[in-house]
Amino acid sequence: MSIDWTSLGEVTAVSIGVTFAVVVVFAFGVLGYARHEDAKEHGGTGAVGIAQAGLCFLACAAVVAYGIYLIVPQFH
Repeated sequence: MSIDWTSLGEVTAVSIGVTFAVVVVFAFGVLGYARHEDAKEHGGTGAVGIAQAGLCFLACAAVVAYGIYLIVPQFH
């Protein structure tokens, strides 16, 4: 049985890259939520911050849902 190390390396690289990207997007969501809370403390609405947080969290949820879709064969 031969192992194709190139394919394993590609899967590893994509996995690490996507994980890093999701963590960065999630961090931007947390930053947006913090901006929202800061604006509320200073009498503002913080609409931009909550919109940023919502979009980032939605993007993270979509990536996770797509990953689950790819893993679970019943969804195909």
